[in-house]
Amino acid sequence: MNFEAARIQMLGQQVRAWEVLDDRVLGVMRETPRELFVPEKDRELAFADSEIPLGHGQCMLAPKVEGRLLQALQIEPADDVLEIGTGSGYMTACLARLAHRVTSVDIFADFVSGAADRLRRLDVHNVDLTAADAFSLSYANSFDAIAVTGSVPSSSDHFLNMLKPHGRLFIVIGRAPVMEASLFTMHPGGHWTRRDLFETLLTPLLNAEQPEPFVL
Repeated sequence: MNFEAARIQMLGQQVRAWEVLDDRVLGVMRETPRELFVPEKDRELAFADSEIPLGHGQCMLAPKVEGRLLQALQIEPADDVLEIGTGSGYMTACLARLAHRVTSVDIFADFVSGAADRLRRLDVHNVDLTAADAFSLSYANSFDAIAVTGSVPSSSDHFLNMLKPHGRLFIVIGRAPVMEASLFTMHPGGHWTRRDLFETLLTPLLNAEQPEPFVL
């Protein structure tokens, strides 16, 4: 398989077609070898317009969703970024190429160790990897941007409280079949605004609080 041709096709037919036009984001996705971050048996699917199973019931995001996430956060070279859900490490690598420092957290220790090995082979060193439950974290006012790669059933202050003033949070909120990718921005004084970006479906974060279903 010609990975370079597949990468160019992915960027043109999937990522750009989904209104990802930021040159820095497109450049990072072009330069980061996505095929090295998928399970070997699925390598020919690395550039397909779909999620890729990683184990533990988790999936690698579709390329167009990854592009929209990166574009929405508007990451600057001096930014400190938190990623919730390391997964394969592909998004971690992309974030690291855009930011000053990335802290990436995953509840599955084997995901963390696998991502660490891949990032090391690509000489990506501005990343701190941690195996932990995202809902046990307490990084108050620590990050310029937060990328949450799983969904939560409803909005809460848990991740918002980790943002610095002017910080941005990308998160998908809702329950299947209706979920909305949203961008929260923290303003000085502690108030925030929310902008809904697009509808999608993501695997729920483990241990996210699940509201009681409505019963007639």
